[in-house]
Amino acid sequence: MSANPHRFIVIEGPIGVGKSSLARRLGDTLSAQLVMEQADQNPFLERFYKNPRAAAFQAQLFFLFQRARQLEEVRQQDLFESVRVADYLLEKDQLFARVTLDEAEYGLYEKVYARVVVDAPKPDLVVYLQAPLDVLMERIAKRGIKYEQYLERGYLEKLMQAYARFFHDYDAAPLLIVNSAAIDPINNDADYQMLLEEIMKPRRGRHFFNPVGRSLLSNG
Repeated sequence: MSANPHRFIVIEGPIGVGKSSLARRLGDTLSAQLVMEQADQNPFLERFYKNPRAAAFQAQLFFLFQRARQLEEVRQQDLFESVRVADYLLEKDQLFARVTLDEAEYGLYEKVYARVVVDAPKPDLVVYLQAPLDVLMERIAKRGIKYEQYLERGYLEKLMQAYARFFHDYDAAPLLIVNSAAIDPINNDADYQMLLEEIMKPRRGRHFFNPVGRSLLSNG
């Protein structure tokens, strides 16, 4: 992939939008090292979805420690040694914390964050996947992850709004905003190649990609 202008690509977006599946497929294409959020390792996550107020703080701290440790390992490695693809930005940890924690919990979380956060490597490109709420809910139901079936529509809507606010002001790296509602880059090769061509372009600043694909639902 000598034509690849990016050494570190981050795929982001709300739950159900397909970021992890796209990151894995992109990683295969680029023979890249994957830096993946490992939600299934969080022992508090199912508890959080069943009763958000009872387990929000524990679930959030687990993710914070997990993400900080992963990105510290990446930072210590030679970024020019291989291409890396991640399915999260470290900054998104604060985004989720603001949505899920009350004021007292968030105040404590900020103190912990300040102590454990690392100087994360800067992406060469961030791909922000968007889709309407109904599409996300349908994708979540379709992929059938047990604990996600407890996810409330109102919570997901708040997350979508938080993502929109975050990326409205984001300028830390080149940004490609993709309307993924009408494409399935995981199961449809034509959709994937169309999106891959956009991702592989050299980027500066903010760009929008609103494709008309052959699929309506993503499996990611």
